[in-house]
Amino acid sequence: MIWVAVIGDWFNLIFKWILFGHRPYWWVQETMIYPNQSSPCLEQFPITCETGPGSPSGHAMGSSCIWYVMVTAALSYTVRWKDKSAVTLHRLTWSFLWSIFWIIQISVCVSRVFIATHFPHQVILGVFAGILVAEAFEHTPAIQTASLRVYIKTNLFLFIFALGFYLALKLLDIDLLWSVPKAKKWCANPDWINIDTTPFAGLVRNLGALFGLGLGINSEMFIMSCKGKNSCKISFRILCIAASLATLQLYNFVKIPSHTEYLFYILSFCKSAAMPLTVVALVPYCVHSLMRTAEKKLN
Repeated sequence: MIWVAVIGDWFNLIFKWILFGHRPYWWVQETMIYPNQSSPCLEQFPITCETGPGSPSGHAMGSSCIWYVMVTAALSYTVRWKDKSAVTLHRLTWSFLWSIFWIIQISVCVSRVFIATHFPHQVILGVFAGILVAEAFEHTPAIQTASLRVYIKTNLFLFIFALGFYLALKLLDIDLLWSVPKAKKWCANPDWINIDTTPFAGLVRNLGALFGLGLGINSEMFIMSCKGKNSCKISFRILCIAASLATLQLYNFVKIPSHTEYLFYILSFCKSAAMPLTVVALVPYCVHSLMRTAEKKLN
C-alpha cells in the first residue's frame, strides 16, 4: 500500500507540474471573467491555502489509490469461494465495499471543493488517476519481495527524475513553483501558509516513507519477529497494532522547524523514514522479544 501511495503521489506531483492547475481561492481573485470586480467571495479555512498547483487533486488521488488497493485486496479473498451461498455473499460483499469506496471518494471530492482548494474537474481527475496507478501496481508482484537495493534505486530514480524535470524546465524559464507566490498573496491568513504543502515537501515525505519501509522489511528485526512463530498469533498482532498506533501518535507531537527550508526537508525525510521503520521492524521486534521473555519465564 505504501508503494502505491508513494508512486501515486509522485505521479501527482509530475502531473501538477505539467498541467499548471489553478486553485479556486486565488483564481477568483485574478480571473478577468467577472466584470467590474464582481468576483464571488470564497470562504477560506486553515486548510485552504495549499501552495502547490491544483490539478489533479492530491487528496482525491491518494484516497482513491489507497482505498482501491484495500477493496480489491479484500475482494481477492472472497472471489475464491465456489459454492452457491458463498458466491451470493461475494456479490453482496462486492456491492458493499465498492459502495463504501465511492462514498469515501465523493466525500473527499466534495470536501476539497467546499474549502475552495480544488475545482470539480481537478478532484474527478485525481480519483481516476489514482485508480489507474493502483490498478497498474496491483499487477506488479515484484514489489512484495523487493530488496533494499531496489528501494534505494527507486528512491534515487524518483528524486533524480523530479529534480531533473524541475531544473530542465527552469532552464527554459518555466517556474514550477509559480503557485507559491499566488498562495501567499491571496491566502486570507498568512499563518495558514505551511511549507509542508509545497511540492518538494511532499516529494521528500514520500521518499522518506519508501526508504523507511525498505529498511524495515529488509532488517533482521523484521525477519526475526514478523516471519517467526509469533507472527501468526493473534496476541502478537494485537499488541503490534496497539503499540504502533501509540508510537505514531508520539511522532505527531514531533514538530519540525520550518525556518530553514533545506533543514526542514532533511528532517522531514528522516521523520518520514522513521515512522514505517518503527511500525514495520522496531515495534514487532520489541513485542516479539517481550513475548519470548514471558514464554521463557513460564517454562
